[in-house]
Amino acid sequence: MARVEPITIDQAPQSTKGTLEALHAKLGMVPNLLATMGKSPAALNSYVQQKSAIESGSLGPKFGESLAIAIANFSKCGYCLAAHNAIGKMVGLSEEERELNRNGKSGDPKTQAAIDFARAIVEHRGHIASEDFDAAREHMSESEVLEVITITTFNLFTNYMNHILETSIDFPEVELSESVAV
Repeated sequence: MARVEPITIDQAPQSTKGTLEALHAKLGMVPNLLATMGKSPAALNSYVQQKSAIESGSLGPKFGESLAIAIANFSKCGYCLAAHNAIGKMVGLSEEERELNRNGKSGDPKTQAAIDFARAIVEHRGHIASEDFDAAREHMSESEVLEVITITTFNLFTNYMNHILETSIDFPEVELSESVAV
């Protein structure tokens, strides 16, 4: 059971109601994590603004969802794994690629480099070795490396929210790949 129950749009404070309505219009639902964050303008606005900034990046939604799937497994977040697996399917990631991502892999060398870099960030809590940074730079520009750091830390934000809140999963559940958890 969730430690903080999600709210409906009607129950939302005036300061978050419009944001929740916009999320409902965009997604056809308000996911439990966002409905829970809707109790706090600071929490919900932080999520929405970070998500919007990431969407303005150059790496694109498939790349971001591949990373999010891998990061969810690295940090053992069942909620985010289920959500990003569903969203990954919606943006065109194949089942094969999503399965690879769940296991910390990708069929694309650039995405694989980003997943490896994200794993190093998660595993070492941001204190990565020069070799990890250099390996990422072999496949990505400096701008793209910065974007991967942003995507990784944003996903850790939502992963940790779910860990702490014990958010009820409202997407089709997917089994975590324990072998890649850090």
